[in-house]
Amino acid sequence: MTIIVVVAIILLVITGSQLLKIAELRSQSRGELIYEVSEKEGKQQALMLFIGFFVFMGFFAWQMYFWYGLRLPVSASEHGDAIDFLSNLTFLIITPVFIITHGILLWFCYKYAYSSGRKAVFFSHSNKLELIWTTVPSIALTVLILIGLNTWNNTMDPVPAETEHVLIEVTSQQFTWTARYAGADKKLGRSHVTLIEGVNATGVDKEDENSNDDKLVKGEFHLPVGVPVQFVFRSIDVIHSAYMPHFRAQMNCVPGLKTQFNFVPKITTEEMKKITNNEDFNYILLCNKICGAAHYNMQMDIIVESQEDYDTWLAEQNTFAE
Repeated sequence: MTIIVVVAIILLVITGSQLLKIAELRSQSRGELIYEVSEKEGKQQALMLFIGFFVFMGFFAWQMYFWYGLRLPVSASEHGDAIDFLSNLTFLIITPVFIITHGILLWFCYKYAYSSGRKAVFFSHSNKLELIWTTVPSIALTVLILIGLNTWNNTMDPVPAETEHVLIEVTSQQFTWTARYAGADKKLGRSHVTLIEGVNATGVDKEDENSNDDKLVKGEFHLPVGVPVQFVFRSIDVIHSAYMPHFRAQMNCVPGLKTQFNFVPKITTEEMKKITNNEDFNYILLCNKICGAAHYNMQMDIIVESQEDYDTWLAEQNTFAE
């Protein structure tokens, strides 16, 4: 069937090209200039472009109306508010520019359609125009970049050691995640791919005394609400990407390299269930790099809860030594 479809498409292309050649020969035999556009044809094309603008903008408005309600709910992290603000500001700037520039472009196509009685004005340079279309975008981009850099720095700078926080190492592997919590010493033990053996699937160094009280969990990990969380990411095979969409957080997991970010959860899982009106809602950690055949299934649940519930859950988890 595939061969038949391919052959049919090839025959249609050949047939179409032959028909065009016949039409050209027919026009030439009548003495017509087949490559010269008449004023009537120019006006028709210009009118179609102008009408197409309203059709296109109508489709754009329909898309916004239809899909707008399917966005992510409110940010579940403090820095996510800044990211949402930056995203909304960007759309606020580019949407009117998108509409206005396309409107002007297609209006000019209509207004200045080909006419044998009109000659286009040519000028090679305008300092005023150059200044306007360089300065205005530069100012807009500078504002967006400065806001973005400030947000980036706040999430990339490590949480100060003197600040009470949760320290978690997230290890990625086709096609699973493992979270390791620092123990009472607030330090993570050493880990390396060369130390992977048996049940030690993430290569934690058992000779490092800082490793003994670390706690490894799979399937889901818990976070206390209102407490800074410092994440450290690593990969033991290929490049993955740790993506926590509800917290507006994402970071590549690179073999042989540790990466990091931090955020402060501000909405518990139970509260988000009420916000989304979805009792089955759960925060989730996804892989946002196509890392192999089962990439789509590389997920880990995230539970955000009160400090008391978090402490209870963490106390129930076995240490690395255990």
